[in-house]
Amino acid sequence: MTQDYARAVSLLKAGELVAFPTETVYGLGADAANPEAVARIFAAKGRPADHPLIVHLPGVAHLDQWALNIPAAAWQLAEAFWPGPLTLILKRAPAVPYAVTGGQETVGLRVPAHPVALELLRAYAQAGGGRGGLCGIAGPSANRFGRISPTDAAHVHEELGEAVALVLDGGPCQVGIESTIIDLSRGNDLPPRLLRPGHITPEQIAAVIGVLPELPAAGQDGSTPRVAGSLDAHYAPLTPMRLVATARLAEVLAGLKADGKCCGLLAHTLQKGLVPTHSLRQLPDQPEGYARGLYAALRELDLAGNDVIVVEAIPSADGWAAVADRLCRAACGSGTA
Repeated sequence: MTQDYARAVSLLKAGELVAFPTETVYGLGADAANPEAVARIFAAKGRPADHPLIVHLPGVAHLDQWALNIPAAAWQLAEAFWPGPLTLILKRAPAVPYAVTGGQETVGLRVPAHPVALELLRAYAQAGGGRGGLCGIAGPSANRFGRISPTDAAHVHEELGEAVALVLDGGPCQVGIESTIIDLSRGNDLPPRLLRPGHITPEQIAAVIGVLPELPAAGQDGSTPRVAGSLDAHYAPLTPMRLVATARLAEVLAGLKADGKCCGLLAHTLQKGLVPTHSLRQLPDQPEGYARGLYAALRELDLAGNDVIVVEAIPSADGWAAVADRLCRAACGSGTA
């Protein structure tokens, strides 16, 4: 992979796009300090220009190059969870271009845990970093905006094709859903806010900083930063998708078959007596395993020629919160059936 890393660094310095694996999903990378390179991300994804990007760093030592007024809680969380699937929202440093923050005064930062991502970032740092020596790679999910995130290199090739100069193949992603996002931009006097649930839970965060993150108030007044993956419709297949309670699966599937619908089913329990479906994927009945396989399963069902994808509703327990968030947004974005 040494030659691949050297080529990736050269392409990033030239303003090109390089896709790379993280422990969460594959990212579509560009020099985060280069507004022209960042614009290529938005063009390739079809992403609105005011939708901010997360910047991936080689290590915690680079944090104060990208952020100002960093509260103690940020350093504590970075020490506890980086490298790992936690994004911190902080006040942007003056050198950080508005192109990567969606025009906001805050920036999202994290250090990924995947060895390929870390090796790329470290090679980039050793080569002097990006524009102006500022070392960070903007890396939203490497897919069309609003669609299913990629958890394998093949997904990137399928969706973005020649828009990406190079795809570093690191195998399937081990977490499988996007990072937890915590807003610490209000400083030390106010509690952190959970802006996107993920693999790292609010309880784990509270165990480190002594404060449970709060949820943004309904009807936001504009003080809450916009972040990736926060739209009502996101992570969605093109095939219409329905979330159905376990107790109603048999009834709903039978009704769809009677209507002549070709169904795909994503389940997490084994049930007898269901009408056969055109395609079936079963995921583990526990949140970590389910999250790891979720996006790949949705992609398979989306490409299988189904008229509708029926997803067995997941448990309401706290450990499922991040998966529930992704499924609700995916159902909202795929239409109804």
